[in-house]
Amino acid sequence: MEIKTLSIIIPAYNEGPTIYKILDKIKGVLLIHSIQKEVIIVNDCSSDDTAESVRTYMAKNPELPIVFLEHPVNKGKGAALHTGIAKASGEVIVIQDADLEYDPQEYNILLKPITDDVADVVYGSRFMGGKPHRILFFWHSIGNKFLTFLSNMFSNLNLTDMETCYKMFRADILKSISLEETRFGFEPEVTQKVARIPKIRIYEVGISYYGRTFEEGKKINWRDGFRAIYCIFKYGLFR
Repeated sequence: MEIKTLSIIIPAYNEGPTIYKILDKIKGVLLIHSIQKEVIIVNDCSSDDTAESVRTYMAKNPELPIVFLEHPVNKGKGAALHTGIAKASGEVIVIQDADLEYDPQEYNILLKPITDDVADVVYGSRFMGGKPHRILFFWHSIGNKFLTFLSNMFSNLNLTDMETCYKMFRADILKSISLEETRFGFEPEVTQKVARIPKIRIYEVGISYYGRTFEEGKKINWRDGFRAIYCIFKYGLFR
């Protein structure tokens, strides 16, 4: 499979003050095999200056191909990803949060199993390998491991980090999946549905993690954890 373009989908909600930082990091990445980048930003009806910040950045950095899309009302992270996935034109798609918790310099780590034609989907795990990750919340780590364990039970996978943001897919595979979850249920839903594709090749690679506190802008909370459990049962058990 020839890969010419990597589509980088960024769901953005109230990231106006810092979104330029992640875009600078993406701009600075040199992808293997001369693969080009397509950045798709979906502004999920932010109440701050996210839209203005993105447009200013696009005007100042025309060398970085950016497609900017906007939701007229807030629909949720999952809905923003659905919009971005539909618009993506690259052969491979990766999810990128608008914050600085994940490092775009590691795209190549995720790309390699796909360019080597051994993988169709690659998850970047925060819990394996020797990459640095910020020490934060004990109960969040327990929650992540529990959700991954529960997800593995129904998907029959042995992932270490189902909730990771860094998921990379062959675009034809991701676009073939009917996705329903509009908020943070995207992660367990896409995992359960990908796992059921016949002969799918799923890999996992270690990545770094520079987590944020709630004061620094982290948005996921315990309610999202309960929704994730519901989605695992919905798409794993009652499918």
